[in-house]
Amino acid sequence: MGRKAARMVSQDWVVARQERLGVLHERLVTAVDALVSGDDWVRAMRFAAQFRARSFGNTLLIWLAHADAYAKGVVGVREPSLVAGYRQWGGLGCHVAPGQHGYMIQAPVTARYASSTPRDETSWRKLGFRETPRHGEVVRSRMVSVKPAYVFDRSQLTADSVVPEPPRPVLLQGQAPVGLWDGLARVLRTEGFTVVGVPAAGVMGGANGQTDFVARTVSVRFDMDELARVKTLAHEAAHCLLHAPGSEGVRHQGLGEVEAESVALMILAAHGVCTDAYTVPYVASWAVAVPGRSAGEVVQATGEKVRACAVSVLTVLETQQVGGGDPPGLSREAAVREPSLLPLAPVRSSLVGVSA
Repeated sequence: MGRKAARMVSQDWVVARQERLGVLHERLVTAVDALVSGDDWVRAMRFAAQFRARSFGNTLLIWLAHADAYAKGVVGVREPSLVAGYRQWGGLGCHVAPGQHGYMIQAPVTARYASSTPRDETSWRKLGFRETPRHGEVVRSRMVSVKPAYVFDRSQLTADSVVPEPPRPVLLQGQAPVGLWDGLARVLRTEGFTVVGVPAAGVMGGANGQTDFVARTVSVRFDMDELARVKTLAHEAAHCLLHAPGSEGVRHQGLGEVEAESVALMILAAHGVCTDAYTVPYVASWAVAVPGRSAGEVVQATGEKVRACAVSVLTVLETQQVGGGDPPGLSREAAVREPSLLPLAPVRSSLVGVSA
């Protein structure tokens, strides 16, 4: 193949990739715009908890693609459970069934950068292909763009594929996951907060919990059952991590409460607990109220912010959790580098956060 022909093939490939990325973006915008009620938001957050190693946007893309495949009768289960790439499934001794098509998501494209003074952000230079760093330089990888990639759900595998089942916690009604209260309390102590039990809601004006950033205390009602107490503690932990004064917290109170309750929902869902009865407030009512941004941008930014916060907590907890959407035995070191699929504008805390 001559240079001119090779250049034309390369240009066609770039155009095709951009077209696929455009399709992905449109799908994501459609999915985000559909999250217009508290029930829809709860379902999306619960689903994201099952695929928490992936970005919020990629989670929605998997959700949409699988729903479409189910509607067409291509797969026999309503929701996906474990997803991996074609070669990743093969590495686990499993095989994608003939005729199945992958779910397109966005994967990160990384490049290597080197610097002899890594504390100086302006000193980093991009290394060329196979270029070696100079003596004394530090090398780091950074995400520079995204590309289309494909994953397959367990329901798309051949009948003889054997996939190990991830562990699932077993709970008694009203009982909290073992170790979750103590784990969350340790997270809060690391952040400099003391957990305080109060006898009844009247002490906090009817609230279940309260975070005081001045006194550095987190108060929780102790006249609730064990599961309700730990859910409230997770909610307040989210306030501590996301909404401290002076940080890029939330100035819109309704948005802050949705974020905190969504983090609690994801943390509990990752432990096999359904919190649907304690519904997140109506999404559209706060999404449209944030000046300067569309409801879709706010929902996307909030979803990714919630996912990142929940994952940061779940990673340090020494508790039994449900899987993160990947087959057992599959390495996911690169998962945390998955990009968000829409621009994430900063979301803007009062001195006291109160749970609904």
